Amino acid sequence: MIVVGLMSGTSADGVDAAVVDIRGTGHRLRIKLLGHYGRSYSPHIQQRILHVAERGTVAEVCHLHTLLGEVFSKTVLSAISRCGVKPAQVKLIGSHGQTVHHLPEPTVERGVGTIRSTLQIGNPAVIAERTGITTVSDFRSRDLAAGGEGAPLVPYTHFLLFRQKTATRWVVNLGGIANVTMIPCGEKLGAVQAFDTGPCNMLLDALVSVETQGRMLMDRGGRLAQRGQVHAGLLKWLLAHPYLHRHPPKSTGRELFGESYARKVLAQARRRRLSLNDLLATGCQFIARTIRDAQQWTKHEPADVVFGGGGVCNRRLWAELVEMFDPLPVQTMDDCGSSNQAFEAQAFAVLAYQTIHGVCANVPRVTGATHPVILGSVTPGSCGAAKKWSL
Repeated sequence: MIVVGLMSGTSADGVDAAVVDIRGTGHRLRIKLLGHYGRSYSPHIQQRILHVAERGTVAEVCHLHTLLGEVFSKTVLSAISRCGVKPAQVKLIGSHGQTVHHLPEPTVERGVGTIRSTLQIGNPAVIAERTGITTVSDFRSRDLAAGGEGAPLVPYTHFLLFRQKTATRWVVNLGGIANVTMIPCGEKLGAVQAFDTGPCNMLLDALVSVETQGRMLMDRGGRLAQRGQVHAGLLKWLLAHPYLHRHPPKSTGRELFGESYARKVLAQARRRRLSLNDLLATGCQFIARTIRDAQQWTKHEPADVVFGGGGVCNRRLWAELVEMFDPLPVQTMDDCGSSNQAFEAQAFAVLAYQTIHGVCANVPRVTGATHPVILGSVTPGSCGAAKKWSL
């Protein structure tokens, strides 16, 4: 089956589409990436997403939900066209959606019980209508309903593609939030450990944007950070954040590490009279430390570490990671024959494939769910597709 996976992360900089050929059953799949296409959000749309995630009105969320559905639809059709694949050949779309709020910590509501919630927007009905392709979306909610955090979900695909028979491996995603997946050698899926380690690109981007008053949105390539010096006092303050000391399962997002957090970091930096370069250099070492400190939650020391996501392009962050993990071998997903840019979108193609085939693809040890569940909700495409995929 040819499946298109869609991913828009917490950095809210755009949406990635991966066109994937998937074959097999159960947890034994053959997965081949046919092509990848990334569409950047316009600055206007990006700012609307960031605004909605922090303090949006119901009307703004409602409108953006459908607007992003249109953007995602165009991205799918562009990806299909660039791969030389006809829409009729694509049987399924897996859309993660754009997270605008994630509240995995349980709250107790009188007369109802424990509530955990998350919200990803990007209307799947629009995607299915514009493309004619059955669309699976809202992957996180079922895991939350089963008592989990609904995240991270990508470790399932990390296990399928990066496990080794003779060595324990760590796979790290350097996205808006960083997360680590620990894959013990020769073990089954249930032995995998994974969690969000803390902020990554989202923090660095916010510091640049606020400090330059929007003239720059990111430190491209880590050029500014490379000129800076790490400040020990600020690093110590950053590492004291309570989230970093919580035991997994755990996941996070803009609710803890969004704009308000970035402004607190900037206030600390100004108190210490740090330049933006020094602030970014300190931020890069902070991110590397939070990832390396994940070791405290596992008994398995990795034989090597594989990194993916946009953060691999930040040369200062990469240098900090290489030094932090020395003497362990450090490589990128590209080095392993996969794709840094396309991997998360590819992962949601895999999850959609498993949804349609009735395979549970959450990892309860990772998310904290009480049991395995089938993820996602299905929106039929054309009438033929609706008949074929009715469950």
